[in-house]
Amino acid sequence: MTAPPPPGWYPDQADPRYVRWWDGRQWTQHVQPARPPQPPRPAPHPGARPAGGGQGDASPIELALGGTGDSDSVLHQAQQQAGVGGTVSGGGGTLFSEPVLVVNQKAKLIEVANEYAVYDQHGGQLGSVVQTGQSGAQKALRLFTKLDALMTVRLEIRDARGAPVLTMNRPATMWKSTMHVQRPDGAPVGDIRMENAFGKPRFAFEVDGRRIGGITAQNLRAWDFEVLDAQDEHIGQISKTWQGLGKAMFTTADNYVLQLHRPLPDPLISLVVAASLTIDTTLGQAQK
Repeated sequence: MTAPPPPGWYPDQADPRYVRWWDGRQWTQHVQPARPPQPPRPAPHPGARPAGGGQGDASPIELALGGTGDSDSVLHQAQQQAGVGGTVSGGGGTLFSEPVLVVNQKAKLIEVANEYAVYDQHGGQLGSVVQTGQSGAQKALRLFTKLDALMTVRLEIRDARGAPVLTMNRPATMWKSTMHVQRPDGAPVGDIRMENAFGKPRFAFEVDGRRIGGITAQNLRAWDFEVLDAQDEHIGQISKTWQGLGKAMFTTADNYVLQLHRPLPDPLISLVVAASLTIDTTLGQAQK
């Protein structure tokens, strides 16, 4: 008898626009949009930076201290530092189908735009996050003050080929922030809304004003977060990891690991990924 296929995301027989999670024995209720084929990317002009390298509004005044981690350091970060505890089975090789995501910020001695690389648990790069749309005034504020944290922040999540998969916009605020998450075509996904200004930070995932989940800090310093569904069931964990002495002493770069306990349907999975990949910007940068 032929063995069944391994767990993973497969085309939904009822609707080819979606993929459905096969748990190794049966089809589950978990579905998410199928990633459409990307058109061929034009050859870059001489001297252009590759789209998949995490380049956003990088400035020539920025001074990089180092990379975002090799496969061995990423593996150590996930298993030892974040306590994942060995290889987690499953995963479809994308930002929205892997059970573990490792998010490392590019370390810079001088920084005016945030850049992150996103890896799977084995150290393979799945994508990147870049800050876009900064004005010259905002870059100057970032360079000499911390007031840029109060201004509008725009971020773009890209897949391993550099194609945008989610865009985020956090309007200027002096109080509780809200991050608006959209598809690359502008279609809304939902909001990541900060629920409290004091105590352990809490963020709600909202779609059309309806709460479908959220993240809650486990301590006042917001180093670790529980990921919750609409019934406040614990479905995952975001853990901040030690970035090394040089990185910690001379830069504001942070590293995080997301571990999900089960596959999630869309739009919840999109908001969880967006929150875990941008938590440092939505919360951490304002505290530094």
